[in-house]
Amino acid sequence: MDRRHFFHGTAAAAAAGALAGCAAPAGTAGSRTPFAVAGTVIPVVGSDEVFPVRRIYCIGRNYRAHSIEMGSNPDREPPFFFQKPTDAIQYVAAGTVPDHPYPSLTKNYHYEAELVALIGKGGRNIPIATALEHVWGYTLGLDMTRRDLQRAMGDEKKPWEIGKSFDRSAPIGAVHKVAQTGHFTKGAIWLKVNGVTKQSASLDQMIWSVAEQIAKLSEANELFPGDIIYSGTPENVGPVVRGDVIEMHIDGLPNLSVKIV
Repeated sequence: MDRRHFFHGTAAAAAAGALAGCAAPAGTAGSRTPFAVAGTVIPVVGSDEVFPVRRIYCIGRNYRAHSIEMGSNPDREPPFFFQKPTDAIQYVAAGTVPDHPYPSLTKNYHYEAELVALIGKGGRNIPIATALEHVWGYTLGLDMTRRDLQRAMGDEKKPWEIGKSFDRSAPIGAVHKVAQTGHFTKGAIWLKVNGVTKQSASLDQMIWSVAEQIAKLSEANELFPGDIIYSGTPENVGPVVRGDVIEMHIDGLPNLSVKIV
């Protein structure tokens, strides 16, 4: 199978495809694994398909006002990315408010509302002009952050993965195919906590557009079907505590809500 193109099939087949996405090392053909490892998949709206998640990329400081509030240069700096593990995904069905566990080790747990682009066709050195042709679908998601741990690691010049890449740190909605929605280049994005608006911006305020993010990422890493990109958050990120309800919105997509427990 050509790994540059999205795998279609039933939920079970897609899950199997996610597990079989990487070629086996030489000399291991026919070998048995000591235990099963489940693949991470996201349901696709209006079908029995699921989207198998390969990698989760996140761009940092991609709205000017958020860059300033994080203490960075407000001018357009080169984009930078970090990753979350695939098991950071917490699928949130539309119209539900599932429990989202307050994580360990933190006393300053932050929300970040983001548009998520899902890649269906891979490649290297993808031109900006054709980058959106590689997007299979969109959804909305939260980049939940243990902010105190992130800042402490940054102050010590250490990797701040512990602040970003932990269990259920990526709540996400169902996938909407581009064929159904078109591309999301403008429109409102907002987030409320207990009904009070905390974040409010427009998608066209991104410093680096989704197309530019795909182009830049593909210079560093070959992209493959199943890769997803959290495209950055607006200003006014902030803390939540147990009992808070987060609701986020992007024009053209159903809202996403979770309750912190």
